[in-house]
Amino acid sequence: MSSVYFKEEQKFNQWWIWMLMIMLSGLWIWQMVQQIFMGIPFGDNPAPDLVVILTGLFPVGGILLFRFLTLETFINEEGVHYRFKPFQRRHKIIKPADILRYEVKKYSPLREYGGWGIRLGSTKHGNAYNVSGNMGVLFELKNKKKFMLGTQNPESLKSAMNKLMKPEI
Repeated sequence: MSSVYFKEEQKFNQWWIWMLMIMLSGLWIWQMVQQIFMGIPFGDNPAPDLVVILTGLFPVGGILLFRFLTLETFINEEGVHYRFKPFQRRHKIIKPADILRYEVKKYSPLREYGGWGIRLGSTKHGNAYNVSGNMGVLFELKNKKKFMLGTQNPESLKSAMNKLMKPEI
């Protein structure tokens, strides 16, 4: 078993995401109570009761999705392991031999990558995996690709990267 230099699990805990989910769920609950239980049509052109019930899958599904979304990162002597649960079953790995350079830095998730989550296809800045905040490690790989991995613990991650890239002899 290899020793772990760094380990982090990040979740979407931003208050505004949860407020939006609660508001959407509340609207759906009110729609159901009014139309199905009280018998008062909801809106000027009410949907059938079955459609009202099925629309609840969106806010409930959103709450469940954001509850279980987790960015897992760990660093050991094999490299940088990361995955976005539940979308990725296995960790991806960046091996030390594939890293040209790395930099722990402040960045703009919205401006540079278009937001948070799994951000693929930015030609200028590369791909990104992030959950919240504006700190991460930018990898420049030997294959000329760039990759940003968000973190809430930049100093610990930097220390682990230094240990990974300069192993003791």
